[in-house]
Amino acid sequence: MRLLGLLLIGSAMFAAKKPKLPVVMETIVQSEPVTARAHLGMRVVELKTGKVLYERNARSWFVPASNTKLYSTALALTKLGAAHRFKTQVVAGLGPDVQGKIFGDLRLVGGADPSLSGRVYPYDRNAEWGAGGAAIEQLADALVAKGVKSVEGMVIGDDTRYAWDPVPSGWGADDGLFEYGAPVSALLLNDNTVRVTVRPGTEAGEPAELSVNPGFEYFSIQNRVTTGAVGTRTRIRFERPVGTREIWLDGSIALGGPENEQMFAVDDPARLAAQALETALVKRGVRVRGGIGVKHRFTGEREECASCVVLAERESPPLGQLIQVVNKESQNLHAEIMRREGGGKEAMAELFKAMGIGEEDTYLVDGSGLSRLTLVCPEASTKLLEHMWKGPEREIWVSSLPIGAEDGTLRNRFKGFSEAGRVRAKTGSLTHVAALGGYLEHPTRGTLVFSVMVNNYNGETEKARAVLDKLVMTLLDH
Repeated sequence: MRLLGLLLIGSAMFAAKKPKLPVVMETIVQSEPVTARAHLGMRVVELKTGKVLYERNARSWFVPASNTKLYSTALALTKLGAAHRFKTQVVAGLGPDVQGKIFGDLRLVGGADPSLSGRVYPYDRNAEWGAGGAAIEQLADALVAKGVKSVEGMVIGDDTRYAWDPVPSGWGADDGLFEYGAPVSALLLNDNTVRVTVRPGTEAGEPAELSVNPGFEYFSIQNRVTTGAVGTRTRIRFERPVGTREIWLDGSIALGGPENEQMFAVDDPARLAAQALETALVKRGVRVRGGIGVKHRFTGEREECASCVVLAERESPPLGQLIQVVNKESQNLHAEIMRREGGGKEAMAELFKAMGIGEEDTYLVDGSGLSRLTLVCPEASTKLLEHMWKGPEREIWVSSLPIGAEDGTLRNRFKGFSEAGRVRAKTGSLTHVAALGGYLEHPTRGTLVFSVMVNNYNGETEKARAVLDKLVMTLLDH
């Protein structure tokens, strides 16, 4: 009996040495200055039982940053299906006559296809971008094959599928200058950006060489970058003044050094696309008499071309491939398209009912999370993740999420954790905001769903992210 008693006491002492999960998690949060005074929330659910393993401020509101993309892509995948494809068409009032003339305008009609770019589909983390206007070149080839030799009117970029509302609420004025804040339009080309690449000249002191993608002049570029000596530091300042179509470059780039690039958002995506098509047609010997134009639709207006003749058409890859780019690369513009094409606010409300998410649990004003007006809570995010796991599109949904320490926005995360590959999750990042939500494969509990967000931290972003990574990986020990 005495021996049994000693064994029981020893077992109790051994068990007592391992703190419970809430104690461990709180210790992690409080041990780092970057999170100790911040607003941090988390919720963890064991999928096979529905048991909540851990909660902290789970019903409090947080700015989720790009975690918002979970909501947008879930909406599109649920409402449209993984096989859905977007169409871009070139139409005219009448087809070409016997001489190949189009009398009137030629319209490039946007169908919300986000794949009109140099991206490679399906998603390949190692693939390099191709020519940004390649899809437009294909449409131009189709028009020539149709017998088009001249356009007597204009080439018009038509984005009337949506009312013209290019900037969601809560986006900053400077956001729209660069790729991450490119304006939203139903006619997209090259993510509504121009990529400017700077390369050193052949000798020190020479001007740097420039190239643009798509390969035509949309912006007026002032290049004051010079080629520095071998081994000197490359310093280039890219600037695009607000309200202009100008780009200013100055600084220096080392001779023999690597190229430097920046992606600039255009102010009018429909104009960019129209210019690309006109350029492609002229290159093929097609005469365009009227130049280019754009057609926007404003709230309350309705634009239709029911009698128009479709002269060329392009389909996107399936939606299941498109959302990989949204979630793995955290592509803001594509996320806004997913929200709009999925049905917007009304459709999202219907989806929330099916997920058991209350009206008071989210406040979504955009689809990408770039807006600081958008709010969600960890509980709502885990409910969404649970619902999508149990749904018919589970495999495609989960495969769209970055893998820990491997690809997408998690390629450089979970440093030092050998089991990082057990994580599939969407990141989120703004100034003073970090978030992570997704799935963790537990060795004994099976799949766990989690959402962790931190707002109002004051410190290095990398340190805040490291805390989130540590909180997630700590779950493997409990």
